[in-house]
Amino acid sequence: MTIIIILALLALCLGVVEIFIIPGFGVSGIAAILCALADVVLIYQSYGFLPAVLSVAAALVLLGLMLWWVSRSRMLDRMALHSTISSSSASSDQLSVQVGDHGVALTRLALIGNARINGKQVEVKSSGAFINPGTPLVVVAVNEANVTVEACPQT
Repeated sequence: MTIIIILALLALCLGVVEIFIIPGFGVSGIAAILCALADVVLIYQSYGFLPAVLSVAAALVLLGLMLWWVSRSRMLDRMALHSTISSSSASSDQLSVQVGDHGVALTRLALIGNARINGKQVEVKSSGAFINPGTPLVVVAVNEANVTVEACPQT
């Protein structure tokens, strides 16, 4: 009888470790399942078929009640990340750029590079084509900190 109780407690402890400490389907989860199966086999050998079936049914009911309780409790809310990112890595120079501003490419824009716009060095993104350094640019879109530029048409 004591080995049955020990196996049941060991299966419970290993299951808790698998769920809360080492998530995934790893060694502790497999060990918990094996302990639970060994426990049922020992109950079957010691007490017969009906107590083994009743122990499995009781374990499933307890598991369902625990899952219901955990889903209704605030424990998962306390474990979850709720913060939002409200900052940006963009500089004030980058945020001051407006659509229609003109500048010049400082580096090769292999889609992303640096440009001087309104006398300020900012990181920009080409609208598609590669742009060589020294090429005149015009800002075609600004989405938060993403500045999209195109080469100015040569006149």
